[in-house]
Amino acid sequence: MSIADPGTRPPAWRLLLGYVRPHRWALLAGALLSLLTGAAGLLLPLVARGLIDDLSHDRAITGALLAMSALVVANAALGALGSYVLRRTAESVVLGARRALSSYLLRLRITAVDRSEPGDLMARITSDTTLLREVTTDSLVGLGTGGLTLVATVVMMGLVDPVLLGVTLAVILGAGTVLGVIVPRINRASRRAQDAVGVMGAALERILGALRTVKASGAEHREERTLHEATEESWRQSVRAAKWSAAAGNTAGLAMQIAFITVLAVGGARVATGAVQVGTLVAFLLYVFYLMSPIQQVVGAITQYQTGAAALARIQEALTLPAEPPAEAAPLPAPGAEPASLAFDEVRFRYADDLPYVHHGVTFEVPARGMTAFVGPSGAGKTTVFSLIERFYDPESGTISLDGRDLAEWELPRLRSAIGYVEQDAPVLSGSLRDNLLLGNPEADEATLTRVLKTTRLDGLAARLPKGLDTLVGHRGTRLSGGERQRVAIARALLRRPRLLLLDEATSQLDAVNEAALRDTVADVARTTTVLVVAHRLSTVTTADRIVVMDAGRVRAVGTHRELVASDPLYAELAATQFLATAG
Repeated sequence: MSIADPGTRPPAWRLLLGYVRPHRWALLAGALLSLLTGAAGLLLPLVARGLIDDLSHDRAITGALLAMSALVVANAALGALGSYVLRRTAESVVLGARRALSSYLLRLRITAVDRSEPGDLMARITSDTTLLREVTTDSLVGLGTGGLTLVATVVMMGLVDPVLLGVTLAVILGAGTVLGVIVPRINRASRRAQDAVGVMGAALERILGALRTVKASGAEHREERTLHEATEESWRQSVRAAKWSAAAGNTAGLAMQIAFITVLAVGGARVATGAVQVGTLVAFLLYVFYLMSPIQQVVGAITQYQTGAAALARIQEALTLPAEPPAEAAPLPAPGAEPASLAFDEVRFRYADDLPYVHHGVTFEVPARGMTAFVGPSGAGKTTVFSLIERFYDPESGTISLDGRDLAEWELPRLRSAIGYVEQDAPVLSGSLRDNLLLGNPEADEATLTRVLKTTRLDGLAARLPKGLDTLVGHRGTRLSGGERQRVAIARALLRRPRLLLLDEATSQLDAVNEAALRDTVADVARTTTVLVVAHRLSTVTTADRIVVMDAGRVRAVGTHRELVASDPLYAELAATQFLATAG
C-alpha cells in the first residue's frame, strides 16, 4: 500500500484533536462532570477526619455522617452521568471518523485500490476506528481529568502532611521511571497488532472473494493455513501489546501498594512520636487509596493513547492514498442529447512505473453516433482504452478528448454522467434486482424501466422471480446466471441515457438467441448514441460502422469489416479463426 512518509504525518495527538474538535463541548461537559465526581471524592477523607475527631472528643457525628452520605450519593450520580456523556461523545467521534473515511475510500483512485488490499482497508474503517472510542474517553479525557484529580489529590495530601507526601512522591517517581521504559514498547506492539488485523482481513477477503475457485481447486486446506497464520500473527502481536499494557498497569498498582505500606510505617512512627494525630494519618491513608484511581487513570490513558496512536496512524495512511476530488453528482444527459465524439492522440500508458507500457502511442478518432468495434489479440490494450475514457487512469502522455475537449479538463462527475459502461465481468451488487438496475439512475420512472427490461430481455426474468424486481440477487449476483448478470449490467448502463456507451465483451456469456437480440438492440442504440464495443465475435463487429484493430498497444488499422479483411493480415487471420463462429 502506498502511504505517506511517516516523517511527514502530523503527530497522533493532533490527528485525535481533529476528530474530537466537532464534539469538544460535549467532551468538555463530560470532563467537567468527571472532575466534579473527583472533587466529591476528595472531600470524603476530610469529612472522615472530622468524624474521627468528633468521636475522639465525644461530639455528635450526625452532621458528618449526613455529609458523607451526600458526598457518596453525589459521587455516584455525577459519575454515572459523566460516564454516559463521555461514552456518547466517543461514539460520535467514531461515527464521524467512519463517515469521513468511508467517503474518502469511495473516492480513491483506481491506481490506489490496485495497490491496496481491500480487506486491510476494511479493517481500517472497522477495527481501527473502533479504537477511537477508547482513546477519546480513556486517553484524552482520562489524561485530563485524571491528571487534574491527581494534582488536586497531591495538593490535599500536602496540606494534610508534607512529610508523608514526600514519601509517597518518591515511590511514584520510581514507578514513573519504569513506565517510561514500557510505554514506547506498547506503541510498537499496538501498531504491529493493528497491522496484523489488516493482514488477517486481507487474507479473509481474498479467500471469500474467490471461494468457489478455492473449493473447485480443492485448496481449502492450503487457504485455511494461510488464514490461520494471519490470525495467529494477529494474536501474537495483540498478546505482546497486552503484556506491556498489563506491565504498565501493574507497575502503577504495585507503586501504590508500596506507597501505602511506606506511609503506614512512616505515619505510624510519626503518630507514636506525637508529630501527627491518628485522624491525620487515617485521612492521609484515605488519600493514598484515592490516589490509586487517578494514577491508574493516567497510566491507562497513556497506554490507551499508544494503541490509539497506532490506529490513528493507520487511518491517516488510508486518508493519504490518492483520491479523486470531492464533487457533487452531475445530472444525467437529457433524453435525446447529442451523442459524444472521441479521439485518442499518441496516448502512452502503463499501469505502474515498474510495469511495461500497455499503450505505445495509440491514435484513433470516433465520430459522434454509430458503433465502433475494437478487436485484437488478448493483451492488445482494448479494455485499457475504456478505463482511460472513464478516467480510472490517466495517460502518461498524449491526449484523450471528448467532444473536442481534453478529458483532463472535464469534471469527473460530468464526464462519467455522459458515459454508460458495461464491464467485462458485469459485476452485480448485493441487494435487489431493482437496486442494481437503478444504480446509475435512481430517478428512472417505471415506464423507462419497463422499456429497458424489454429491450434487454430481462422482462421474462422479472416475471419469473418470486418478488419480481424486488427479489434479492445474492452476494455479487450469485442467484443470477452469467448471462443474466450481463444483461443486468447492460440495462443499468442504458438507463443512464448515455451519450457514449462502452461495452466490454458485453455478449460473451449470452446464448445465440439473446446475443442476436442484444446485437439488434445495440444497433438501434448506435443510431442515436456513440457506441464503443470490445468484441471477440465476428457477428458483433461485422455490423460496426468502423473497426479499430489493436495489437501490442498500438492501432494498426481502422476500417470496415470488408476493408480490413482485404487490407490487414492480422484482422483477416482473426476473422478466419477467432471469429469463425459466424461466416463473414
